[in-house]
Order: sequence, then C-alpha cells, then structure tokens
Amino acid sequence: MPLTLLIGGARAGKSDLAARIAKSWQTPVTFVATAEAWDDEMTARIRRHQANRPSDWTTVEEPRHLDRALANIPADSGVVIDCLTLWVNNVMVDKIPDDQVPDLARRLAEQAAAHPGGVVAVTNEVGLGVVPVNRLSRRYVDLLGAVNRVWVQAADRSLLVVAGRVVALPPSEFDAPPWT
Repeated sequence: MPLTLLIGGARAGKSDLAARIAKSWQTPVTFVATAEAWDDEMTARIRRHQANRPSDWTTVEEPRHLDRALANIPADSGVVIDCLTLWVNNVMVDKIPDDQVPDLARRLAEQAAAHPGGVVAVTNEVGLGVVPVNRLSRRYVDLLGAVNRVWVQAADRSLLVVAGRVVALPPSEFDAPPWT
C-alpha cells in the first residue's frame, strides 16, 4: 500500500478526503491524531473530528511520538495521520532544535512509507501567503515547509486539496532536495 500525502489550506477538505481514502481500504484503519486541546474551540474541533470517524476505527492520540505510534500499529492496518501541521507545532513546543526537525521528519516519512497497510498523512500548506511579521510564525512556516517537502519526497502520491478539489502533484526532475 502506498504513502499518500494530502496537502492544502485550512478547511480545504483534506481530512474528509483522508477518511474517504481510508474507508476504501479493505483493512482495519488506525487513526493517529496529533491535536491537543489547548482551548475550548480546539476541544470542540477535536470532538467534531472524533464524531465523524467510523466507530470501527482505532484511534491513537499521539501528538508527538509518531514513530512509536507507527511502530505499534499492526501491519495489516491502514493508517491515517491527521496532521503533520500540529505535529510540527508540538515539536516546536518541545523545543526540538530546528536543524533536527527535517531529519526527524525524514525518518518518520520513511517509516510511514514502509508501513505495509498504507498510510495517508494530512498536512497544511501555510507558505502561500505573505511572510509572517513575527519570528515565531516565520520559524513555524519554515519548519512546516521543510517537513512537507520531506514527506512529499517520501510519498508515492501527493495530492493538493483546494476548496474540496484535488490536484495530483506529479514528481519532477527539478524537485529540490527536502533539506534546503
């Protein structure tokens, strides 16, 4: 089974598409959730996502240690990781040095690509707007951009989700290395 990366803006339909892909598998599904409820609004978002998941899916709440989560998922289970965007936030909160994040992401992407049951990972594209005005936001955009590039390189299929529409991102001979 392939590693599929779904990338796009907030509320573009990535999570819905991930669920549709996973429902098409003829295997058990494990949903790996990276969100943490930092406030009431996020708590409500998490509850909505939980309510929309099929009841026969296994949910693993793992905001930080995706490597451990993936290692413990049965080989015959498909995996949905939702999402790398919040995982990068959590890595920053844990003060993982910025120069270590791309290598950590690379190891995770390779682990996901090797999972026999297939993996769909969700992430946001946050680099299409203006350059953020503060240093922390610029760091976040830079780190997430680096992580997304690493995962696109490892993925068998990368799909850009825009306003509910899907555009396949073909590989290119001009792809930049994910660490630059």
